[in-house]
Amino acid sequence: MEGKIIGLAIGKPKEMAVGKKKSMMTGIVKQPVEKAMLTQYGFLDDGQHDLRHHGGVDRTVCIYPAEHYARWNEQFGIELPPAAFGENLTVTGMLEKDVCIGDVFRIGEAIIQVTEARNPCATIGKRNDLSELFKEVRNTGYTGYLCRTIEVGEICLGDTVECIERPDDLVTIAYCHENILHGHGTEEEMIRILEVEALAERYRFDVETRLINLAMVNEE
Repeated sequence: MEGKIIGLAIGKPKEMAVGKKKSMMTGIVKQPVEKAMLTQYGFLDDGQHDLRHHGGVDRTVCIYPAEHYARWNEQFGIELPPAAFGENLTVTGMLEKDVCIGDVFRIGEAIIQVTEARNPCATIGKRNDLSELFKEVRNTGYTGYLCRTIEVGEICLGDTVECIERPDDLVTIAYCHENILHGHGTEEEMIRILEVEALAERYRFDVETRLINLAMVNEE
């Protein structure tokens, strides 16, 4: 698998207008840049506001497939801005159905590993002043995904994204969404996801919780 970065964006948390009278602090609004330095904790000059649900060493890079932009623009009759989903990297050739938890990618000087299927939040709709967008992102599973830093280094706009390692048990982002986000998973499918060593700890906790609840229901 090989992709290409067509969008690179970073940004610190800032106040964002929500509607005409409200505002909120968020890190979803990021600015396009030509290059950025990736560290073990994320990109320099980048960050999240709600650290309970975002950020951490398992979530240093947010990736969103570029191909989805055309769908949303056509469906809603809009022109979404760069990094409309709060992603750091907008990439071609790396859809959720093809990318697996544990995939390792070399990008410029850096190396990253996919750790979880992104669980979208309503801030996506607020950032784009379109609540229906959040609902459709969730319904389709076109959410993007999150990664950890394996090797620090500079990443530049236009860099190639090269897959240099793939786990034996292929658990795609789309598979995770079908079974976790959309709630269709059986105990067996939950266990398969949990067996992926690279899984982010917070995502692992969510899957374990669902597995316990599912087991309790099956016992009744």
